[in-house]
Amino acid sequence: MRLWKIVSIMLALCLASGVVQARKAELVDPDPVAIPAGLDGTQVGKDIKRALIGRGWSITTEQPGEIQSTLNLREHVARIKVDYDAAQVRLSYMDSSNLDYVEKKGKRYIHSNYLGWIGFLINDLNTNFKVSQAGG
Repeated sequence: MRLWKIVSIMLALCLASGVVQARKAELVDPDPVAIPAGLDGTQVGKDIKRALIGRGWSITTEQPGEIQSTLNLREHVARIKVDYDAAQVRLSYMDSSNLDYVEKKGKRYIHSNYLGWIGFLINDLNTNFKVSQAGG
């Protein structure tokens, strides 16, 4: 009976560690987002800020061509840099807290939710650019 308990506990620990590992994903900064023709830098900056704020990110620093932003979600914190010019917007990971960020063998890994948050931002950016281009 005692052996069965030990085996059960070991099995549960193995399964739990697999779940924790499954939450990590390779961190690769996304491809640049193309800016449609006809949008000026002022409008692009507004569209970027609208996407960030709409998803709960706060603007921490801003200068022409660069916005740094922070997301505080429960106990998780993510910081990104958004670089932009007339042709494209590039989102880059800066740092984080409580998102299991780690570097192993030259690759970066982070909690998979971070990648989802960045994906939502990219979708919102594309939508905002289309609305602005259409005159909205």
